[in-house]
Amino acid sequence: MKRILGNLRKTIQENNLINDKDRVAVGVSGGKDSMLLLYSLKKLQNFIPIDFELEAFFVDLGFSDFPINIIEDFCTSLDVPLNIVKTTISEVIFDIRKESSPCSLCANMRKGALHDAVIKKGFNKLALGHHQDDAVETLFMNMIYTGRINTFMMDTYLSRADIHVIRPFITTAEKDIIHSTKANDIPIAKNPCPMDKNTKREEIKFLLNDFYHNFPESRKNFVTAINNPNHVQLIK
Repeated sequence: MKRILGNLRKTIQENNLINDKDRVAVGVSGGKDSMLLLYSLKKLQNFIPIDFELEAFFVDLGFSDFPINIIEDFCTSLDVPLNIVKTTISEVIFDIRKESSPCSLCANMRKGALHDAVIKKGFNKLALGHHQDDAVETLFMNMIYTGRINTFMMDTYLSRADIHVIRPFITTAEKDIIHSTKANDIPIAKNPCPMDKNTKREEIKFLLNDFYHNFPESRKNFVTAINNPNHVQLIK
């Protein structure tokens, strides 16, 4: 955990992701990344010289069998307020629209509901659990499926919403998150979505794992590439 907290603190302070008097909302899905991020920010709040508020926000997609009690109990144990945003997204996607490839629409609807809830409560920062491997996967997804060279930003200002979306784990490797989640007994709420582990992102993850296996230096080089935006040479 010391490694996670040290890297998190460095990323936040060197990039001014969180400042005094910020009201920070953490988007919590129940997965390892967001649950560990909430846990880490709460720990950091106790010793970092920055005075900021912290609350958790969970977008309820409408799955009746989602174990929300796991997130509720976890937030209670951390003494972090939990905001549950009720939606009917699962019904709209699977029952009404019967989407065959629902992930993109679901992500947009979930993001809209989360942003609205965060803005309504007056928070100015929204922290998401995307990590370093997510950034590499997103780069490949955009190149393969949209023809764009693009990935997550560490800090994105949404002018119409007047909030900053920050990703404090963006310099943290997924393997470190997995290790810390297990070592600190961070609870995980299993996603009941029928598309879970059956997405384009999972396909890209498998593709990259093959790269990493066959070319051991590739992961480090991909990470170097996404952190060197000025070292890009294209046809035009």
